[in-house]
Amino acid sequence: MTKTQDVSLDDLWKWASINGGVFQPELLTDIPPVARRYLENAMAPGTQLASAVRLWMHGEIKLGQKWHPFKGEEVIYWNRGMIWRAKTSMQGLPIWGADRIVDGVGESRWKILGLFPVMQASGEDITRSTVGRVQVESMLLPSVLCNPDISWIELNGSQVQANFTALGEPAKLTLTVNDQGMLEQAKIDRWGNLEGEAFHYIDFGGMVEDSGTFDGYTIPTRLRVGWYFGSDRFESEGEFFHCAIDKAIYR
Repeated sequence: MTKTQDVSLDDLWKWASINGGVFQPELLTDIPPVARRYLENAMAPGTQLASAVRLWMHGEIKLGQKWHPFKGEEVIYWNRGMIWRAKTSMQGLPIWGADRIVDGVGESRWKILGLFPVMQASGEDITRSTVGRVQVESMLLPSVLCNPDISWIELNGSQVQANFTALGEPAKLTLTVNDQGMLEQAKIDRWGNLEGEAFHYIDFGGMVEDSGTFDGYTIPTRLRVGWYFGSDRFESEGEFFHCAIDKAIYR
């Protein structure tokens, strides 16, 4: 049997399969108007309901107090997990690494020159934290939010909360949507331990600065992401990831 740590990004993508159904807006019954507006904008009628997305991206990641450019690739397969691999640099030295959760096992591994470890983390807390990342990244795979098991609560005229369980963990995902159905923000309670404190749930989310359409899916293509989302601490302490999606394919 293949060990979870040995599963590659390509492996995870090969495992994924299209659910078989297509998006039919007329079947969106008994959900709040904000949720309907979002889903109808996020997917064109007749779009295949995908179980996975593969993304190519670039941007900046904050390491310590400095921002460093990166290039990355990611596969999210909703039923099995996520692998994100990227390359950046620090003090002129290339760093390769990956964050992942596959079949309930999460970890993060980063190496200088691909050889010398600079960071490695695993265990139950890392797994739970990585699940939170996958849950908020459902905004990049909105087909999963058509699941009838999703419980929607409208918070106001522009915000809706999706309650669901993914990869064994419950989630309360808050989406902020404009009048045209475009996603503006996504927020979740994510397990984390900033500054070495004990792990606990922290507001985590992304601010959408631009969107694009791929294979019938309209998703965020420019994001600012971090902890303490929605508070004054986001920009000063929590923001650590600026991402631009260059390409996305669905299956």
